[in-house]
Amino acid sequence: MKIYCMSDIHGCLAEFEDALSLVIDNLEEDGTMLLLLGDYIHRGSDSIGVLNRIISLQYKYGSDKVVALMGNHEEFVLRGHSTINSMVESFDDEHCSDNEDEDRYIQWMENLPYYYTEGNTIFVHAGIDEESGDLWEWATGEEIFVSKFPAETGKIEGLDMKVVAGHVGTAEISGDPRYHDIYYDGESHYYIDGTVIDSGVIPVLMVDTDTDTYYRVTETGNHLILPYDEYE
Repeated sequence: MKIYCMSDIHGCLAEFEDALSLVIDNLEEDGTMLLLLGDYIHRGSDSIGVLNRIISLQYKYGSDKVVALMGNHEEFVLRGHSTINSMVESFDDEHCSDNEDEDRYIQWMENLPYYYTEGNTIFVHAGIDEESGDLWEWATGEEIFVSKFPAETGKIEGLDMKVVAGHVGTAEISGDPRYHDIYYDGESHYYIDGTVIDSGVIPVLMVDTDTDTYYRVTETGNHLILPYDEYE
């Protein structure tokens, strides 16, 4: 299986379309899928447009071919802490003034899974309970799946799997404010939140679960991802 991954789109529809252009043709092939790791809304200018695009992709290819996971910003909406277009609760939501219309998106969010596994890889918005080793699936609470902070790096003891996550920008994880690409710690973690609001780019990761290899997808092709410190 070849899984194309993106995370933290945050209402940036144009940047999402740019990222999709790198992978959309591949979705016609067997053994491929698109996996979105949460935080589709807020910060950017077109949260509704992003949601509509994801839903349309699921309608065209099927929800097993285009999988969207829960992010903490979707949970904000479900808990009533924000509207779809605003990070603060508001009764003046220009895109969703019709409650029935907003309810349609909320119902979609309510059905988002918290994680996805394939082969040797766990896909999640923020992270897992790493202290639980191979019992992570039972030990990890919803709050950790969507809001774990800070991002952990290094080898996960007792778990022979990799974690692919977003949530925390790779500029913060790397300690380099100019770095907005995929971060691999050389052990158990790949982080793919490129802070699109700052960088204007949504990084695309491709995981070949048959060979357990991880690639950066660009206009020039797929490039094997090396540990971050090997780029320095």
